[in-house]
Amino acid sequence: MTTDDPNITASQEPTNAPGRAEMPVEGRAGADSASGSNAFISWGARSDVGLVRSHNEDSFLLRTPLFAVCDGMGGHAAGEVASSIAVETIGEKAPANADDALLGAAVESANLAIIEGAAAGKGKLGMGCTASAILIEGSKMAVAHVGDSRVYLLRHGTLVRVTHDHSYVEELVDSGQITADEARVHPSRSVITRALGSDPDMYADHFSLEVSDEDRIIVCSDGLSSMITDADIEALSVSSVTPQQAADNLVSAALTAGGADNVTVVVVDILNDGVADAGRRRAIRHFAVVLAAIVATFVVVGGCFYAFIRSEWYLGVNGDTVGIYQGVTGSFMGIELSELVETTSVEVTDLPGSVQEQLAEGIRVDSESQASETIKAYRQQITDEKTKAAETADEVRDGGTSSGESTASPEASTAEGGE
Repeated sequence: MTTDDPNITASQEPTNAPGRAEMPVEGRAGADSASGSNAFISWGARSDVGLVRSHNEDSFLLRTPLFAVCDGMGGHAAGEVASSIAVETIGEKAPANADDALLGAAVESANLAIIEGAAAGKGKLGMGCTASAILIEGSKMAVAHVGDSRVYLLRHGTLVRVTHDHSYVEELVDSGQITADEARVHPSRSVITRALGSDPDMYADHFSLEVSDEDRIIVCSDGLSSMITDADIEALSVSSVTPQQAADNLVSAALTAGGADNVTVVVVDILNDGVADAGRRRAIRHFAVVLAAIVATFVVVGGCFYAFIRSEWYLGVNGDTVGIYQGVTGSFMGIELSELVETTSVEVTDLPGSVQEQLAEGIRVDSESQASETIKAYRQQITDEKTKAAETADEVRDGGTSSGESTASPEASTAEGGE
């Protein structure tokens, strides 16, 4: 089982996920490495036999979004068989979602699989391994853990160990008898108090954590944590740009420190926890709702305004004559708010001066029919004025003629008398 499988960098779901085809489990390691990424996470892994051991009993699982490290125990061949069975079973039984209880159940199933495998002659009786598994879904990370492999969380440059070792020296640390640094070099540091493969009733620790963008998760065997301090792990993790660089640098540091054990490191970076995307989607939806409300308001207001304009009528100047207009006088943003509906033959200059001034501003009427009636009245007024003017002119002309005749008569009489 090697990490050169082409599926190793593919974004894959656990084999038991409903509706998904089975897929191979990635894992065995011997100076092996693998890396990959998708839109949400990026990962890298390296495993090395170390400088002392003759073979590598570690196995690791890369099946996004599921990752695991298992450290085998039980001597030559048996340890690697146990760890291989563990990663294969965890890969098969892991849930499709970040449910830590189900992930813990998958690890417990791996425990039974190792026991059953040993009873069937696969490996050796008494073989076992540790297991640290994580499953990431959005901003949630499920963790299941047994033994002294570890899961670390690096956030904003600060490293925090999130798992608790099931080991004799960890109990000494918890009771205050030794320090964490002393535990790394304690003679009994390899004594494990809980592991897969020994007790059918073994149970796995499991819990969930919130993760966010730019978090880095490190899953490792004790070949790393027993060789370098947590402070060194933090410094190397912070200074490494990519997950693969971090895995390489951490393994190299363990080898430089002596490489007394197999060392396996899986590093996962959170690129997108989905929270920001969800926030953006909510903001977009909110903006769309607000924009739709604004548009609807404009449509309603515009419709009301248009209806109001269409209901208005006025008389105005159309060149030299009076015109009937629909709408209101003036314009908005360069758009005329009225249109000429009917031209007339009524000359503006034929109307009184006060009416001409009113026409220049627009004389509002209630309807088109009222506008027509007003035009008819104007025509009648003009006709009446013209008739009156004509009559006045006739009267003046007639009066002048009569006066001329009466003036001439006395003169003629005088002349006649003189003669």
